[in-house]
Amino acid sequence: MGCFPCLETKEEEVFNGKNVGDEKRAERPMVPPKIDRLATADRAKSRVNSVASKKELVDVKDVAGFNISSQTFTFRELAVATKNFRPECLLGEGGFGRVYRGRLESTGKVVAVKQLDRNGLQGNREFLVEVLMLSLLHHSNLVNLIGYCADGDQRLLVYEFMPFGSLEDHLHDLPPDKEPLDWNTRMRIAAGAARGLEYLHDIANPPVIYRDFKSSNILLDEGFHPKLSDFGLAKLGPVGDKSHVSTRVMGTYGYCAPEYAMTGQLTVKSDVYSFGVVFLELITGRKAIDSSKEHGEQNLVSWAKPMFNDRKKLPKLADPKLQGRYPMRGLYQALAIASMCIQEQAASRPLIADVVTALSYLASQNYDPTDKGRSRARQDEKSAKMMTNIDDASGSGHRLDLNSEKEDSPREVIGILNKDFNRERAVAEAKLWGENWREKRRQDNSDLPNADGY
Repeated sequence: MGCFPCLETKEEEVFNGKNVGDEKRAERPMVPPKIDRLATADRAKSRVNSVASKKELVDVKDVAGFNISSQTFTFRELAVATKNFRPECLLGEGGFGRVYRGRLESTGKVVAVKQLDRNGLQGNREFLVEVLMLSLLHHSNLVNLIGYCADGDQRLLVYEFMPFGSLEDHLHDLPPDKEPLDWNTRMRIAAGAARGLEYLHDIANPPVIYRDFKSSNILLDEGFHPKLSDFGLAKLGPVGDKSHVSTRVMGTYGYCAPEYAMTGQLTVKSDVYSFGVVFLELITGRKAIDSSKEHGEQNLVSWAKPMFNDRKKLPKLADPKLQGRYPMRGLYQALAIASMCIQEQAASRPLIADVVTALSYLASQNYDPTDKGRSRARQDEKSAKMMTNIDDASGSGHRLDLNSEKEDSPREVIGILNKDFNRERAVAEAKLWGENWREKRRQDNSDLPNADGY
């Protein structure tokens, strides 16, 4: 379960040569965290073998070798904050322990307190990993760690409170009085969660593989702003000429990439697969694994994949709770992205940066169910102006044309879902959605008058 080899010695860690300061998170530039040297596999293994020793129950700041911005709490402080962990303060629980709503007595700040189960799945090493990861990595789509407690054998983590709970709470088993997420919100959540992964894969240095991307680990702030949480299983990605890292298979069934589940070989594309599963959850409203369904429908990916090849069946993939309130073109494009992410072969999946580009475009296309006809006409006109007559990257002369006469049949976009569709062309077209949208935004902004009215 060990997965943070940079815990070895003080000399083996450098974080851009700087202290992770006390400046406000919103003002902290998103500088790539850098760890110059990694421990060898043998040293990491020997470290894992010593986890059971009480000598390892040390202060995280001493292990890290530098000051960490996270605050240290006593167990008494957190017991007071959660009213002695009363059931009415319980927000949820999982394999790692329970999460409580609390209010810090010193500041009055409302927080979420995760009390790790001493007999649960998350050990002391995973606790250290999560504290260090969330102390070193800062992004608007990653949950903010306020502090931790390591009194005796107690292990607790204190996060910013996320008032809207998890994405899972808003997708599955909704009570009758709870409104389902609308299409626009779903696309914004997907785009934000993808940006969090993009930061881990492309900005952090070396890259960080999240390894446990699932709907219950995506927390929602005000306005349904998504943030990734639970970094206990995160692992540093391959560096240099290495193509993958090998590790014990961890994660959640239904979300794990097939090559990782079978071989233990982990890459950033493993996270892309998990993202594709969550994106399918957002589109369909179904669980990744649902034992209450019939045998052929229990696994979301296995159920959805055959329908990707039949255009007439694609609307059946939309969440019934949406009650038809979604753009048909947007549904096709969203399914195209999901289809690319859950490819069986890791090399066939897009990079998360390409996914972010495509989803940024989709999230920008605000759907108004009360103005279906006119808004669709305006959207189609804009899409046609931006994207008609664009040659694809494969050089075959294929042109992307979203200005189809049929409302529900943009043939080129549907082609992305076909089994034999060229993967490079699919990724190129997905990128073009976003790139042309950004260019259009720049042109619109340049046409605006300046402060003097010129």
